[in-house]
Amino acid sequence: MLLNSDLLDQLAVKTEARLIFLVMDGLGGMEVPEKGGSELQVARTPNLDALAAQGVCGLFDPVAPGITPGSGPGHFAIFGYHPVVFNIGRGVLSACGIDFPLTPRDVAARVNFCTIDQQGIIVDRRAGRIDTETNLRLAEKLRREIRLPEGVEFFFETEKDYRAVLILRGDDLSDQLADTDPQRVGMPPLDPQALDPAAKRTAEIIQSFLTQARQVLAGEPRANMLLLRGFAKLMPYKSLRERFQLSPLAIANYPMYRGIARLLGMEIHPVCPDIPSEFAALRANYDKYDFFFLHVKDTDSRGEDGDFDGKVRVLELVDSLIPQLTSLQPDVLVVTGDHSTPSALAGHSWHPVPVILSAKTVRRDLVTSFDERSCSLGGLGRQPMMNLMGLALAHAGRLQKFGA
Repeated sequence: MLLNSDLLDQLAVKTEARLIFLVMDGLGGMEVPEKGGSELQVARTPNLDALAAQGVCGLFDPVAPGITPGSGPGHFAIFGYHPVVFNIGRGVLSACGIDFPLTPRDVAARVNFCTIDQQGIIVDRRAGRIDTETNLRLAEKLRREIRLPEGVEFFFETEKDYRAVLILRGDDLSDQLADTDPQRVGMPPLDPQALDPAAKRTAEIIQSFLTQARQVLAGEPRANMLLLRGFAKLMPYKSLRERFQLSPLAIANYPMYRGIARLLGMEIHPVCPDIPSEFAALRANYDKYDFFFLHVKDTDSRGEDGDFDGKVRVLELVDSLIPQLTSLQPDVLVVTGDHSTPSALAGHSWHPVPVILSAKTVRRDLVTSFDERSCSLGGLGRQPMMNLMGLALAHAGRLQKFGA
């Protein structure tokens, strides 16, 4: 059953209870027989296993069974926002993540630098994961050499590594555009298509931009073309403070997740150099906030690379840091992911995500190992991810009784 999120808003109360949400991006995996199981099953995670044994576990669907979610919907669901109703294009999330000041006249799109061959076929959707310095150089080149019709401005901003953001600014622009990223290699970038007649002019402007970008980048050895997805305009969101009486801090290094946090009214911690420093940042700020979103990206990155062993190593690193959280004795500690990214698929998947909910008030189940198979037998069962926030607030004593 999916809980009515408006009901949470009505029942939420302010208390001194503290909650930590550790979100390992792309946490879920698949069993690979030659490896001996899934990444979680193979990884040595004694601290996560102990946390599972002391708490209650389950498998949660970020959107719905069978639906492969993007990171945006997955995170909105974790924080108690309906992943379909509140879904927004990746462009706005990326722009917010780099603090770009969007206006109502803007349309934003997430950009991947990519590599195409002489026939215009995509051979690498991430341009060999070029570094941020290369990205900055190419962004400046694009800004300098591309010209769009009078009355339309564009901003091309580096995000990180091979990722960037394109913002068009002008009157009567539409975000009803299909992605130009086919999401796989072996085919050319797609032409921008208007999904609504009112978007035809915007599609033509995007086509002009991409045609010029291909010419500008033609001499580059790897990053010689752009892929666009997630066209969107800014929309308002009620904050976690307004909805749930929380004082939240987000500790996330990648711009898109910082963008999600900013849209939901979280304070944003400065970027940390690595995973251990993210955990240290939470500890340093523990007395200043009552809700903590701690995001780990590398589980997803290794999964997308098809790097089983690399994902195992990230899981083991995170496990070694778990005592830094448990020693704080938060009222609620949640460990989960926004979606599954099995290295066997080298991409996001529809598989439900393992969840631990640790609190003094839980009814413990029989789970003693944190992995997909074990969590399928947990006391939380299988349910929508959107229910997680309500469960966490309840275990923190931050929900009033409903009804007489």
